[in-house]
Amino acid sequence: MPVAQSGDIRLHFESTGAPGAPVLLVMGLGMTATGWWRTTPVLAEALTVIAFDNRGVGRSDRPPGPYSVAQMADDAIAVLDAAGHDAAHVYGISLGGMIAQEIALRHPRRVRALVLGATTPGGPRAMPADEATLAFFHRRTEMPALESVWASVPYNYAARTRESRGDAIAQDIAQRLRFPIEPEPYAAQLQAALGHDTHERLAGIAVPTLVVHGDEDRMVHPDNARLLAEAIPDAELRRYPQAAHLYPTDEPCVDREIAAWLSARSSPGPS
Repeated sequence: MPVAQSGDIRLHFESTGAPGAPVLLVMGLGMTATGWWRTTPVLAEALTVIAFDNRGVGRSDRPPGPYSVAQMADDAIAVLDAAGHDAAHVYGISLGGMIAQEIALRHPRRVRALVLGATTPGGPRAMPADEATLAFFHRRTEMPALESVWASVPYNYAARTRESRGDAIAQDIAQRLRFPIEPEPYAAQLQAALGHDTHERLAGIAVPTLVVHGDEDRMVHPDNARLLAEAIPDAELRRYPQAAHLYPTDEPCVDREIAAWLSARSSPGPS
């Protein structure tokens, strides 16, 4: 089992795909590399895909909190080192998108292109989630894993998916429950997300950037995508009207579009 070392913390990672440019996938709050199960095969057709379990979840170590987004960005770089790549595309979703911003700011030479999905710059200018959603975030810290993943469904998926694609939701949940989250590290990751703030530094991101967001996202308000795209030089924004927080399930075309966008910004062969 491949393991990266970040200080005293061991991080599980996986690498698969074509002998193309590498892309590092950074998952969101309380989820592991298995959360990319729909995305990885699509990207792997042309790219080398590296996915890992953030600190606190899955097969990685679960140190006590507090965690910070900057700390988790350094973890991601440790994974990139262990995978043997000097630089890679970086694609983060939700909390992973916050981590991806910090990777680009803290380690600019390690990033070729950046995809920020369903995420926020944080800070006082960010648009918060509605009160019911914020309350759910905190209630979830006290829920057992099985209850929490099912209780998250109305917050994670678009109405169309909930009404007509229950099988797809069940498939996602089966993947998430392979390595269920525990309350303490979930709370530590949540506090890292709540403390995230890059807005005043985003002008320093100098790589091609694609911002992706679903208009039905309740977890991270869609207006945050606009804030990111306006603050990052020459960033491209794509919003999807019938997608929510877990847009790869709501809109499977998004994976293909991101794969094409990354491939267009890739040099042939491994790094």
